[in-house]
Amino acid sequence: MTQRFKPIPLEEMNEQQQAAAQALINGPRKGLRGPFNALLRNPTLTDRVRLLGDSIRFESTLEPLHREFAILITAKFWSADYEWYAHSKLALELGLNPVIIESIRNGEKPALENADLSLIYAFTHEILFDKDVSDATYAKAISRFGELTTLDLLSTIGYFGFVSVILNAIRQPIPEGATPLPKD
Repeated sequence: MTQRFKPIPLEEMNEQQQAAAQALINGPRKGLRGPFNALLRNPTLTDRVRLLGDSIRFESTLEPLHREFAILITAKFWSADYEWYAHSKLALELGLNPVIIESIRNGEKPALENADLSLIYAFTHEILFDKDVSDATYAKAISRFGELTTLDLLSTIGYFGFVSVILNAIRQPIPEGATPLPKD
């Protein structure tokens, strides 16, 4: 498949695009990746998405491993190869068991001994597949994580759903040699 919305060279960007691109390059992402090459067609949107993403990825009360775990479930739900590629590496670096990563990759419920990961899996799976979170799972999340972190979990799932939809539509390629997700 052909990539849509090819990257715009910096020297061909207008002033607003250059400012938005520079904010991404100078920020915690340190570059233009993922949906941002496409989003640069609308520099105002690029800035808003960057700010939201920075909050979710770099300022969240959700532990990094928990965030990456929820992102993997979301990426698999959307069959988002690029999202999976980027975040499975991060999850592995943060110590997520490769067997768990492979289970999610294959669309299987992972065997989880960690109670927090088990709760995050249930919460994320329910909101994505059932379009709601059961009262029991919601109550467990509030009891375990509190309102703020539960909201941060929900925001992570929503934001990375948004990103996955864009990445799929623009056909963001994964690097040569990377393995795409199995199609269900």
